[in-house]
Amino acid sequence: MIPGAHPLSHQTRFLLWAPKLRRPRLHLVAPEDRIVEMTPAAHGYWEAAVEGIGPGARYFFQTDDGDDRPDPASRFQPEGPHGPSEVVAHGAFDWTDAGWSGLPMEQTVLYELHIGTFTAEGTFDAAIAKLDHLTDIGVNAIEIMPVAQFPGSRNWGYDGTYPYAPQNSYGGPDGLKRLVDACHRRGIAVYLDVVYNHFGPEGNYTGLFAPYSAEKYKTPWGAAMNFDGEDSDPVRTFFIENALMWLRDYHVDGLRLDATHAIYDTSARPFLRQLAEAVRELSQATGWTRHLIAESDANDPKLCSPAKAGGYGLSGQWVDDFHHVVHTVLTSENEGYYCDYGSPDQLQTVLTQAYVFDGRWSPFRKRTHGMPPTALAPRQMCVCIQNHDQVGNRGLGERQSALMDFESQKLAAGLLLLSPWMPMLFMGEEWGETNPFQFFTSHGDDWLVEAVRKGRREEFASFDWGGDVPDPQSEATFERSKLDWDKRENGRHGQMLALYKALISLRRGEAALGIPASKSAIEVRRDGDVFLMSRHAGEAEFLAAFNIGQEDQPALTGMQFDLVLDSASPFFGGDRDEDDQRLSRRSFHLYRRTGAPRSTEAASFVMP
Repeated sequence: MIPGAHPLSHQTRFLLWAPKLRRPRLHLVAPEDRIVEMTPAAHGYWEAAVEGIGPGARYFFQTDDGDDRPDPASRFQPEGPHGPSEVVAHGAFDWTDAGWSGLPMEQTVLYELHIGTFTAEGTFDAAIAKLDHLTDIGVNAIEIMPVAQFPGSRNWGYDGTYPYAPQNSYGGPDGLKRLVDACHRRGIAVYLDVVYNHFGPEGNYTGLFAPYSAEKYKTPWGAAMNFDGEDSDPVRTFFIENALMWLRDYHVDGLRLDATHAIYDTSARPFLRQLAEAVRELSQATGWTRHLIAESDANDPKLCSPAKAGGYGLSGQWVDDFHHVVHTVLTSENEGYYCDYGSPDQLQTVLTQAYVFDGRWSPFRKRTHGMPPTALAPRQMCVCIQNHDQVGNRGLGERQSALMDFESQKLAAGLLLLSPWMPMLFMGEEWGETNPFQFFTSHGDDWLVEAVRKGRREEFASFDWGGDVPDPQSEATFERSKLDWDKRENGRHGQMLALYKALISLRRGEAALGIPASKSAIEVRRDGDVFLMSRHAGEAEFLAAFNIGQEDQPALTGMQFDLVLDSASPFFGGDRDEDDQRLSRRSFHLYRRTGAPRSTEAASFVMP
C-alpha cells in the first residue's frame, strides 16, 4: 500500500497508516471545509475516497482527540510543517526529457549543492540559471542536499519531517521538477540526498499515528527508524515508496542515502538490500539505471557488494578517508578524528584503494576499523576534498580557501580530479569560494533553538578551532553561507576556475584519466615528498607527479613524456618560469607519454 493522497480522474483516494488511532478522520479544508469518515483496511491502514476532490485540495488527518495533523506522506506542505497537506498530481507536469536515459557512474563528475545558498534567491528556479556554469566547467551531475519539508526557510535539510514533500520555500514539487528537467536538457544527471535514519524534531507528528521510530535505537539526532521491530513492514514500505517516488515521479537519477551507519536493522533481509532490489526493479522496468550512493563512515564493502556475496547491492559510497588524508597532509590539523590521519604514506593508500582503514587500528576509535575494499570497483568510490559535512561541521564553517594557501588548494584539486575514483566538488570550490558554509536553522520552537545552539558548542569541544560558534538560528549565519558568484572570474578565483576547467576537460576527454574499470590500472609510487601516479588506457598513458612538500623538487628526467599541465604555471596563478621544469612546492605536473594518441571524444586541455 502506498500512503498519501492519490488523485484519480474524478476523485482522490486517501490512505493513512495509523494503527495507534481508533477512528482517524479526514478533514478537508480547501476548496471546502468538511469532515470525511475513513474506513479501516488491513494492517492498521485507513482509507477514504472523496468524489470531486483533486490536485490543489488541502487537508489534515484528525486524531482521536480531534487535533488536525498533516499527512505523514504529504506530497506538499505549502504552509510549512504544521499546516495542511496538499494533493499533488505528478502526471500533470510537462516533461521534456524523453530522450534522457541516465549517466553511467564511471563517467560522472559530481557537484554537491544546497538549494538555499547556491543562489541569492535560494530556489529551484534560481538554480536553473546557474546550470550553464556547471556545463561550462564540465560537471555532468549534481547532488542536491535534502529538500524534504523542514521548519522555516533556512536549514541544511537533515531536519526534514515530510520525506515526500519538496520544501515549500524552495519552490515545491513543480519547482523541483523544472530543475531536474532543465538539468537533463543540459546532459546533467541529478542525485537527491535523502534521510532515512531519523525524522527532524519539529513538525514530526508521525508518532501520533504509528510506530515509525524505534526507541530502542538512538542516532545522534534522535530515535532511529523502525526497520526491524513490530509493525516495521509499513515503515519499510513508506521509505521504499518514497525512494521510488523521487526516481519515478521527479525523474531523479539517483539518491544519496544519508548516514547509513545510523540505519539500524538486524533483520534477515536488511532494509538497504530491500531498497536496492526495488530500485533495480524500477531500473529494469524503465530501461533507465538509477543509482544509490551510501554515506557511511564504516568503511564496509558490504554496502556495495552484490547480494549473492552477502552485500546490500548499493551502487556506490562516500569515502571519507580520501578527504581526511588530503586535508591533514596539506593542513597538518590533527584534532578530533583527524588524529587518525596525516601520514604521507596514507596518500599512496587512498590513491590506490580509497580506504585507509581496511581493518587497521584506529587511534581515534581505539579499535580496528573497516574491511579491505578488494572486490569494489573504482566507480563505486565517491571522494571529495570538500563537502557540506567537512566544511559546515567545522566550528566556523571555513572552506579550504581559509585553511590552505593557494598552491595547496590547487594541489588538492589535482589529487581529486586526477584520482581514479568518482570525484565530487562542493559548490563554489571550483573558484576557491571564500564565504564560509555554516550550520543554519530557522526552528520555531524556542527549546529546540537553544538545544541546537548548545549541541553545536559541545560538538566541537575536541577540536582546537578557536572562535565563537556562529548562532545557527541567526539569519546572518545563513546569509554568510551563500555563494558569491561575482568573484568567480576575478584574480585568483578566475585562475582556480581555469585549473578546474582544465582538469575536468582532461578527465572527461582522456579515457586514461577517467574512472578505470579496475584498480589494476592504477600505480602509485612515492619518492620522499613526491608521488608518481601512472594512469593508462589502451595505448594512452599519463603520469601525474604530486609534490606535497614545502620545497621545490628537481625536474623529472629521462622520461619519454610531454608536460601537459603544471599547476604552478602563471596561467593558473603560479610563478613558474616557462623554462623551469622543476616540480614546485605544493604543485603537480601532468605528463602524457610522447607519441601516445590523444582522445577525440572531447577537447583536451592544452597548457599555454
